[in-house]
Amino acid sequence: MSKARLETFTDGVVAILITIMVLELHVPHGTAWSALGPLVPSLLTYALSFIFLAIYWNNHHHMFHAVHRVNGRILWANMHLLFWLSLVPFITGWMGENNFASIPLAAYGVVLLMAAIAYTILQFAIIADQGPHSPLLAAVGDDVKGKISAALYAIAIPLSFYERWIAGAIYVTVAMIWLAPDRRIEKKVESGVLPHEK
Repeated sequence: MSKARLETFTDGVVAILITIMVLELHVPHGTAWSALGPLVPSLLTYALSFIFLAIYWNNHHHMFHAVHRVNGRILWANMHLLFWLSLVPFITGWMGENNFASIPLAAYGVVLLMAAIAYTILQFAIIADQGPHSPLLAAVGDDVKGKISAALYAIAIPLSFYERWIAGAIYVTVAMIWLAPDRRIEKKVESGVLPHEK
């Protein structure tokens, strides 16, 4: 099966999720800068969640450079990823509206961890379909960044009940790790291992 419909559907879902998140931001009642004060937690969680969704969209786009066709397993693995990403607007609003309270903060980490696991499952499904000489496997290697991210989420979730600011800092740290451009797949494209998109 062609990958085009999967990519188009994923693009649309991510765009809708970002739109939902921005629509959840409430307009302040007042024109002074101080009117923004109560909205700071919501604005911060929106910014962080926007970054996470952007990271997933970028990495998904790069990963599918290495994909020529999809099968049922890849389609369902992609839907599994989209399920967890679809919870981001809800969990973002819950955390922002409740001033980073422990339970919403921990739940935010659970959603991020499950999205990371779902992305890894999708990656494995593609590699399994491509076989022992998988170009995606050649590009991602041991996926150290992915493993570090999942480990940090697993640490941050229980910390949410004891040291909320450390847990929040861990979520920001993971985002910063991935904001640095991940050029593993791009390098394979440039070296000719993977084809350029037309």
